[in-house]
Amino acid sequence: MKRIFTLCVTLCTLMTGFAQTDSTVKQAPDTIKIGGMVIIREKGSQPDKEENKERRGLRITTRKNSDKPSNISTNWWIIDLGFSNYVDNTDPSSAAAQSFAGDAYDGNSEWAKLRAGKSRNVNLWFFQQRINLVKHAVNLKYGLGLELNNYFFEDTRVKFEKNPSRIAWDTGLEDAKKNKLAADYLTVPMMINFNFTPKRQKGFGFSAGVSAGYLYSARQKTKMDGDIDKTRSDFGLERWKLSYVGELLLGPVKLYGSYAFKNMWEKGLDMTPYTVGFRISSW
Repeated sequence: MKRIFTLCVTLCTLMTGFAQTDSTVKQAPDTIKIGGMVIIREKGSQPDKEENKERRGLRITTRKNSDKPSNISTNWWIIDLGFSNYVDNTDPSSAAAQSFAGDAYDGNSEWAKLRAGKSRNVNLWFFQQRINLVKHAVNLKYGLGLELNNYFFEDTRVKFEKNPSRIAWDTGLEDAKKNKLAADYLTVPMMINFNFTPKRQKGFGFSAGVSAGYLYSARQKTKMDGDIDKTRSDFGLERWKLSYVGELLLGPVKLYGSYAFKNMWEKGLDMTPYTVGFRISSW
């Protein structure tokens, strides 16, 4: 009985020794990762409400790779605010111009001159996406959105007619407060983006490419004596508009511009539209 008791005491002593922790060996900390945040609690530390986090072995850090740019990034709801205009290369004496807008040219050879500060361009991009091609310095950039162009005429007597489409001269509009042609497009831009500061959210660079737009709405709107009149038609405008497009990134300031490949009219006139303005976006 005495030998059995001695053996039990010996075994208990050995088990207690093995169970003790060697304080000279550094134990691996407990680590929890939540998104870009890392919570580390050192082994053997005991929480103490009266001590700070560092003294009780609790550290909260951010993961180093959280700042690395994504290979695919998306920017939602971008707005452009700028001006619309066109380069008019129409020959007023040509048979096509006389057939389509003879009345307007007879009344005023400069009937198509726009109010430059009033003619506006507003673009609403549903999204723009950027795909990394070369170390985030060269990217493919594309999107989808609406281009809204408003051309305000200096001479308010311009009248757009439909069935058949032609441009006439209406002296009844001489006192009109507003006379504009609106042309709206559903547009897809495709550009190559050069980002000189890929690690910065608001960096420096530029983009260049082309866009394809489809005319989904056009109308003439006049306002006189408080009455507003709208005439909806394509008025002989080209359904498709292909343009050179570009943007300049200067930190928080972003500029954009576009210049069409060709004439915006199907017949009669030779006017090449362009836009320029400021872009409001996160990158």
